[in-house]
Amino acid sequence: MQHALTAAAAGFGTGLSLIVAIGAQNAFVLRQGVRRDAVLAVVGICALSDVVLITLGVGGVGALVVAWPDALTAVSWAGGAFLVCYGALAARRVVRPGGALVTEGEAAGSRRRAVLTCLALTWLNPHVYLDTVFLLGSVAADRGPLRWTFGLGAALASLCWFAALGFGARFLGRFLARPVAWRVLDGLVAVTMVTLGVSLIAGG
Repeated sequence: MQHALTAAAAGFGTGLSLIVAIGAQNAFVLRQGVRRDAVLAVVGICALSDVVLITLGVGGVGALVVAWPDALTAVSWAGGAFLVCYGALAARRVVRPGGALVTEGEAAGSRRRAVLTCLALTWLNPHVYLDTVFLLGSVAADRGPLRWTFGLGAALASLCWFAALGFGARFLGRFLARPVAWRVLDGLVAVTMVTLGVSLIAGG
Protein backbone atom coordinates (compact mmCIF):
# COMPACT_ATOMS: atom_id res chain seq x y z
CA MET A 1 0.00 0.00 0.00
CA GLN A 2 2.82 2.37 0.88
CA HIS A 3 4.56 1.68 -2.43
CA ALA A 4 1.32 2.42 -4.30
CA LEU A 5 0.89 5.75 -2.48
CA THR A 6 4.49 6.64 -3.23
CA ALA A 7 4.00 5.88 -6.92
CA ALA A 8 0.78 7.93 -7.01
CA ALA A 9 2.47 10.84 -5.25
CA ALA A 10 5.38 10.66 -7.68
CA GLY A 11 2.94 10.68 -10.59
CA PHE A 12 1.09 13.65 -9.12
CA GLY A 13 4.30 15.63 -8.65
CA THR A 14 5.69 14.75 -12.06
CA GLY A 15 2.42 15.54 -13.80
CA LEU A 16 2.09 18.86 -12.00
CA SER A 17 5.65 19.87 -12.85
CA LEU A 18 4.92 19.33 -16.55
CA ILE A 19 1.49 20.97 -16.59
CA VAL A 20 2.19 24.10 -14.53
CA ALA A 21 3.90 26.18 -17.18
CA ILE A 22 3.01 29.16 -19.34
CA GLY A 23 1.57 27.67 -22.50
CA ALA A 24 -1.22 27.98 -25.02
CA GLN A 25 -3.60 25.69 -23.16
CA ASN A 26 -3.07 27.28 -19.75
CA ALA A 27 -3.37 30.79 -21.18
CA PHE A 28 -6.70 29.88 -22.78
CA VAL A 29 -8.06 28.24 -19.61
CA LEU A 30 -7.02 31.31 -17.60
CA ARG A 31 -8.80 33.68 -19.97
CA GLN A 32 -11.96 31.59 -20.01
CA GLY A 33 -11.88 31.42 -16.23
CA VAL A 34 -11.55 35.16 -15.83
CA ARG A 35 -14.41 35.70 -18.29
CA ARG A 36 -16.44 32.94 -16.59
CA ASP A 37 -17.19 31.58 -20.04
CA ALA A 38 -17.72 27.80 -20.51
CA VAL A 39 -15.29 27.13 -17.65
CA LEU A 40 -16.66 23.68 -16.75
CA ALA A 41 -16.54 22.52 -20.39
CA VAL A 42 -13.01 23.85 -20.90
CA VAL A 43 -11.68 22.35 -17.66
CA GLY A 44 -13.37 19.04 -18.45
CA ILE A 45 -11.90 18.87 -21.96
CA CYS A 46 -8.38 19.65 -20.74
CA ALA A 47 -8.50 17.18 -17.86
CA LEU A 48 -10.15 14.34 -19.80
CA SER A 49 -7.80 14.84 -22.75
CA ASP A 50 -4.84 14.52 -20.40
CA VAL A 51 -6.33 11.34 -18.92
CA VAL A 52 -6.57 9.83 -22.42
CA LEU A 53 -3.04 10.90 -23.37
CA ILE A 54 -1.53 9.78 -20.07
CA THR A 55 -3.26 6.42 -20.46
CA LEU A 56 -1.77 6.07 -23.94
CA GLY A 57 1.67 7.01 -22.61
CA VAL A 58 1.55 4.58 -19.70
CA GLY A 59 0.30 1.91 -22.10
CA GLY A 60 3.41 2.35 -24.24
CA VAL A 61 1.87 4.05 -27.26
CA GLY A 62 4.72 6.57 -27.37
CA ALA A 63 6.98 4.02 -29.04
CA LEU A 64 4.43 3.57 -31.82
CA VAL A 65 4.15 7.30 -32.43
CA VAL A 66 7.91 7.52 -32.87
CA ALA A 67 7.57 5.12 -35.79
CA TRP A 68 5.57 7.77 -37.72
CA PRO A 69 7.53 11.02 -37.36
CA ASP A 70 5.73 12.52 -40.36
CA ALA A 71 2.48 12.45 -38.41
CA LEU A 72 4.03 14.48 -35.59
CA THR A 73 5.43 16.94 -38.15
CA ALA A 74 1.98 17.40 -39.67
CA VAL A 75 0.52 18.06 -36.22
CA SER A 76 3.29 20.60 -35.58
CA TRP A 77 2.44 22.54 -38.72
CA ALA A 78 -1.30 22.45 -38.14
CA GLY A 79 -0.97 23.33 -34.47
CA GLY A 80 1.54 26.08 -35.18
CA ALA A 81 -0.72 27.69 -37.78
CA PHE A 82 -3.69 27.53 -35.42
CA LEU A 83 -1.74 29.10 -32.55
CA VAL A 84 -0.48 31.94 -34.75
CA CYS A 85 -4.04 32.67 -35.92
CA TYR A 86 -5.39 32.58 -32.37
CA GLY A 87 -2.54 34.84 -31.25
CA ALA A 88 -3.39 37.27 -34.04
CA LEU A 89 -6.99 37.43 -32.83
CA ALA A 90 -5.79 38.12 -29.29
CA ALA A 91 -3.53 40.87 -30.63
CA ARG A 92 -6.51 42.33 -32.46
CA ARG A 93 -8.41 42.50 -29.17
CA VAL A 94 -5.52 44.50 -27.73
CA VAL A 95 -5.87 47.09 -30.49
CA ARG A 96 -9.67 46.95 -30.60
CA PRO A 97 -10.84 45.69 -27.19
CA GLY A 98 -14.37 44.37 -26.91
CA GLY A 99 -16.55 43.52 -23.95
CA ALA A 100 -14.86 41.37 -21.33
CA LEU A 101 -17.93 39.51 -20.16
CA VAL A 102 -20.27 37.29 -22.15
CA THR A 103 -23.90 38.31 -22.36
CA GLU A 104 -26.69 35.80 -22.05
CA GLY A 105 -27.56 36.02 -25.74
CA GLU A 106 -23.97 35.22 -26.72
CA ALA A 107 -23.57 32.31 -24.31
CA ALA A 108 -24.42 29.42 -26.65
CA GLY A 109 -22.21 30.53 -29.53
CA SER A 110 -19.43 31.50 -27.17
CA ARG A 111 -19.53 28.09 -25.48
CA ARG A 112 -19.32 26.32 -28.82
CA ARG A 113 -16.35 28.44 -29.88
CA ALA A 114 -14.67 27.83 -26.52
CA VAL A 115 -15.09 24.05 -26.82
CA LEU A 116 -13.75 23.92 -30.38
CA THR A 117 -10.83 26.19 -29.52
CA CYS A 118 -9.97 24.16 -26.44
CA LEU A 119 -10.02 20.92 -28.44
CA ALA A 120 -7.72 22.43 -31.05
CA LEU A 121 -5.33 23.88 -28.48
CA THR A 122 -5.13 20.48 -26.80
CA TRP A 123 -4.96 18.02 -29.67
CA LEU A 124 -3.05 20.13 -32.21
CA ASN A 125 -0.24 20.94 -29.79
CA PRO A 126 2.71 18.51 -30.07
CA HIS A 127 4.02 19.71 -26.69
CA VAL A 128 1.01 18.06 -25.07
CA TYR A 129 2.00 14.72 -26.60
CA LEU A 130 5.61 15.24 -25.56
CA ASP A 131 4.67 15.87 -21.93
CA THR A 132 1.98 13.22 -21.50
CA VAL A 133 2.59 10.39 -23.96
CA PHE A 134 6.39 10.49 -24.14
CA LEU A 135 7.78 11.95 -20.91
CA LEU A 136 5.16 10.69 -18.45
CA GLY A 137 4.98 7.39 -20.31
CA SER A 138 8.75 6.94 -20.05
CA VAL A 139 8.85 7.77 -16.34
CA ALA A 140 5.86 5.51 -15.66
CA ALA A 141 7.57 2.61 -17.41
CA ASP A 142 10.31 2.69 -14.76
CA ARG A 143 7.65 2.01 -12.11
CA GLY A 144 6.98 -1.48 -13.45
CA PRO A 145 3.75 -2.94 -12.04
CA LEU A 146 2.96 0.41 -10.38
CA ARG A 147 3.05 2.36 -13.63
CA TRP A 148 -0.74 2.64 -13.75
CA THR A 149 -0.80 3.96 -10.19
CA PHE A 150 1.81 6.51 -11.26
CA GLY A 151 -0.40 7.43 -14.22
CA LEU A 152 -3.41 7.81 -11.94
CA GLY A 153 -1.47 10.31 -9.83
CA ALA A 154 -0.48 12.26 -12.95
CA ALA A 155 -4.10 12.33 -14.16
CA LEU A 156 -5.25 13.59 -10.75
CA ALA A 157 -2.64 16.37 -10.94
CA SER A 158 -4.05 17.45 -14.30
CA LEU A 159 -7.60 17.56 -12.94
CA CYS A 160 -6.57 19.56 -9.86
CA TRP A 161 -4.50 22.03 -11.87
CA PHE A 162 -7.07 22.81 -14.55
CA ALA A 163 -9.89 23.04 -12.01
CA ALA A 164 -7.85 25.44 -9.88
CA LEU A 165 -6.80 27.51 -12.90
CA GLY A 166 -10.24 27.67 -14.49
CA PHE A 167 -12.42 28.17 -11.43
CA GLY A 168 -9.84 30.10 -9.42
CA ALA A 169 -9.28 32.65 -12.19
CA ARG A 170 -12.60 34.33 -11.36
CA PHE A 171 -10.99 35.82 -8.27
CA LEU A 172 -8.87 37.91 -10.63
CA GLY A 173 -12.04 39.57 -11.89
CA ARG A 174 -11.77 42.66 -9.72
CA PHE A 175 -8.19 43.20 -10.82
CA LEU A 176 -9.33 42.99 -14.44
CA ALA A 177 -12.27 45.34 -14.07
CA ARG A 178 -10.50 48.03 -16.10
CA PRO A 179 -10.30 47.62 -19.91
CA VAL A 180 -6.54 48.22 -19.85
CA ALA A 181 -6.09 45.10 -17.70
CA TRP A 182 -7.86 43.00 -20.33
CA ARG A 183 -5.64 44.46 -23.00
CA VAL A 184 -2.59 43.41 -21.00
CA LEU A 185 -4.01 39.89 -20.55
CA ASP A 186 -4.81 39.59 -24.26
CA GLY A 187 -1.34 40.93 -25.04
CA LEU A 188 0.23 38.16 -22.95
CA VAL A 189 -2.01 35.57 -24.61
CA ALA A 190 -1.07 36.90 -28.06
CA VAL A 191 2.67 36.78 -27.36
CA THR A 192 2.40 33.27 -25.89
CA MET A 193 0.33 31.88 -28.76
CA VAL A 194 2.37 33.42 -31.57
CA THR A 195 5.70 32.47 -30.00
CA LEU A 196 4.65 28.85 -29.51
CA GLY A 197 3.06 28.72 -32.95
CA VAL A 198 6.17 30.00 -34.72
CA SER A 199 8.37 27.61 -32.72
CA LEU A 200 6.17 24.67 -33.74
CA ILE A 201 6.26 25.62 -37.43
CA ALA A 202 10.01 26.19 -37.33
CA GLY A 203 10.61 22.92 -35.51
CA GLY A 204 8.27 20.96 -37.76
